[in-house]
Amino acid sequence: PVIPRPCTFPMKLWLLVNSPCVHSVRWDSRGEGLFIDQGLFEQELLGVGLSAAGEEELFKTKNFGSIVRQLNLYGFHKLTVSPASSTVGSRPRGDTSYADGPLHHFWNPHFRYGRPDLLVKIKRLTKANKEKLDAGLEVTSRLPDDLQY
Repeated sequence: PVIPRPCTFPMKLWLLVNSPCVHSVRWDSRGEGLFIDQGLFEQELLGVGLSAAGEEELFKTKNFGSIVRQLNLYGFHKLTVSPASSTVGSRPRGDTSYADGPLHHFWNPHFRYGRPDLLVKIKRLTKANKEKLDAGLEVTSRLPDDLQY
């Protein structure tokens, strides 16, 4: 039996977007998508340009493209960022001065503000999972024990 690890990509993303210490990932104004400031994300979370001596890597990559690939594999869709949507209500920490850009907007129907219970519905699109979805079958995963409801 495969025991899901609590360190799945969607779970890490959930913890990041809800952390007051992380400034490169934030909810959009409706809490239905997330903004990722690529430049800041690379510095803050991928350690690009920093000497991460002894620091544990959050992601096993320094390549932002690999993060986007993971988002795509987990069913996130990239939305077009309009100048208005990137500033109106989308910076809950009230600071508009830290955008290094480019700004990316991603959406997944099961990634919602205040709804960690929906994370179980986010599955990596493996060949087997794609076949199940195409056949109309449900594909789910388990929340880590400390987030069970």
